[in-house]
Amino acid sequence: MRAILINRFGGPEVLEMGEAPTPAPGLGEVLLKVKACALNHLDIWVRDGIPSYHIKLPHILGCDVAGEVAALGKNVSSVKVGQRAAVSPGRSCRNCQECLSGQDNHCRRYGVIGAHGGPGGYAEYLAVPEDYLLPIPDSLDFAHAASFPLTFQTAWHMLMTHGGCGPGQCVLVLGAGSGVGVAAIQIAKLAGARVLAASTSEAKLEKAKALGADETILLPKQDLVKETRRATGGAMADIVFEHVGQAVFDSAVKSLKPGGRLVTCGATTGPDITVDFRYVFSRELRIQGSMMGTQAEMRLVAKLVSEGRLKPVVDKTFPLDEARAAHEYLAGKNQFGKVVLLP
Repeated sequence: MRAILINRFGGPEVLEMGEAPTPAPGLGEVLLKVKACALNHLDIWVRDGIPSYHIKLPHILGCDVAGEVAALGKNVSSVKVGQRAAVSPGRSCRNCQECLSGQDNHCRRYGVIGAHGGPGGYAEYLAVPEDYLLPIPDSLDFAHAASFPLTFQTAWHMLMTHGGCGPGQCVLVLGAGSGVGVAAIQIAKLAGARVLAASTSEAKLEKAKALGADETILLPKQDLVKETRRATGGAMADIVFEHVGQAVFDSAVKSLKPGGRLVTCGATTGPDITVDFRYVFSRELRIQGSMMGTQAEMRLVAKLVSEGRLKPVVDKTFPLDEARAAHEYLAGKNQFGKVVLLP
């Protein structure tokens, strides 16, 4: 099969079109004909050679996949050939205490396909355990179907499970134009919260408002703490949805009200942060890390997407053989929503 391979770590130039063996579906697996694969910043970090992942080369990237079932392995009973589906990207052992208690993202063997959980979707085919298929309605095209699993599951886990988001609360969403930011705006509004969206792009903020954000903050032209204070009448935010890291972390902490929660899943501007810790203890703040989400949350998110209550946003699509250009576009941080490869 055709696939984009990385044979060495580095910049976009290491992405090479090549041939890879077509996977054979094993026990309880299906062979999925990949129709779309959305990009994530995780793809860039893996491509660059993030040291903690211990990836064997050559490797196929791609965490967010949608397609059609092309063949069935043994003992597959819940799906049929031709069925349309997205793919839940997380993988766990499914046998340990964490997995059996519904906390599969805490499994010691937890990984994400296309990263540290096996090959991904920059290819024509992908073998998928039937339990990780997410049925999608005919009304949802493959590009949009590939654009919700990783980011919407992550945002749900952050806001609902860790953040306790609910009616009447104020949620400050940083990086509002990213895939996870787009998901956070919608999930917070679905929960009945008021949303302040922050971004470095005026164009992205206009789109964030159209998506449901109540107010916007343009960084760094506007001061995050002052604008949060103004927008909330001095009350500050109940929840800060954070994945930017170094550039804004201290201001994000200062934007919380007493008892507020900052939930973070990433550090796209760098991991080395400085925080005035007095705000943390004097306001009794909670800083919570978040890693993906559980399979139960993924199923719930997929249901809400299928019902049209959450809507993935596609910014731009590229053919599979233009993966380098797609990576360069994503790295430029000009997108609102997801960048998608179409094999």
